[in-house]
Amino acid sequence: MATLAVTTRHDLTDAQWQRLAPLLPAVSGNGRPPKWTKRQLINGIRWRIRNGTPWRDIPAVYPPWPTVYGLFRRWQRTGVWDIVLAALQAHADAHGRICWDLSLDSMTSRAHQHAAGARRDGHLQKEPPGGVHTEPDDHALGRSRG
Repeated sequence: MATLAVTTRHDLTDAQWQRLAPLLPAVSGNGRPPKWTKRQLINGIRWRIRNGTPWRDIPAVYPPWPTVYGLFRRWQRTGVWDIVLAALQAHADAHGRICWDLSLDSMTSRAHQHAAGARRDGHLQKEPPGGVHTEPDDHALGRSRG
C-alpha cells in the first residue's frame, strides 16, 4: 500500500477540485504558460492556513512561497475568495449541508500590551494591509479604560 506524505494528506480530493475549479477565474491565455497549476497553488495556501505557519515555511512539495503568497494576496485584493466562498455556501445550502443556527457570545477579550504596536501609517507600507474589505476607523486597539 502506498503511503501519503504528511504534508499532502489534506490536499484537495478530485471531487473537491471538480466542485471548486469552475468557480475560479479563467486563465487569460496571454503570456507564458503557468509553471504551477491552480490546484497546486491552492493546496499550498490551504497547507499554510491550516498549519498557521509563516509563508516561508511552506514545504517544498508545494510551489515556492512567493508564488503561493502572490496568488493568495492577488485573489484577496480582487475579491475572488469572497466570490468562491459565497458560491460554495450557496451550493451547500441548496443541498441541505449547512445548518444556519447561530450562537452569540458577548465575551470581551483584552489584547496583550504588545498587540498595540502596529504602524499608525499602515497605508505607507510597501503593501498596504487588507484586501477588498477595509477595517472601519473605530476597529482599532485602544488603551483600556477599565
